[in-house]
Amino acid sequence: MADHNELGKWGESVAREFLLTQGYAISGENIRIAGSEIDFIAMKDDNICFVEVKTRATDFTDPADAIDKRKRSRLTRAADAYMNSYDIPLEPRFDIVLVIGNPSDFTVEHIPDAFLPTLNNR
Repeated sequence: MADHNELGKWGESVAREFLLTQGYAISGENIRIAGSEIDFIAMKDDNICFVEVKTRATDFTDPADAIDKRKRSRLTRAADAYMNSYDIPLEPRFDIVLVIGNPSDFTVEHIPDAFLPTLNNR
């Protein structure tokens, strides 16, 4: 497996543990739906959170920049399909978890409600 895949896998495990320690219940991981993938689906309070995880070895570039308009559109479409498939009565939210560093030295930043769903899902 390529180094960036290993880094991403590690980052997702860090993000998962972080969300659990913050009181989120993880209801799905790496969910493929509507031609996209949702890293985590988590529940807390009256929200269903569609969580995108971005991992970088250094903070040279902002991992949040990887959530461009196209990615937001795909996440919106996937979240909508998921909500409709399971008739979920919770308020949807899009979060980002940034993991920067390596297993011996890293930081985690959680950005709740990081962006609004896109209106044009193309």
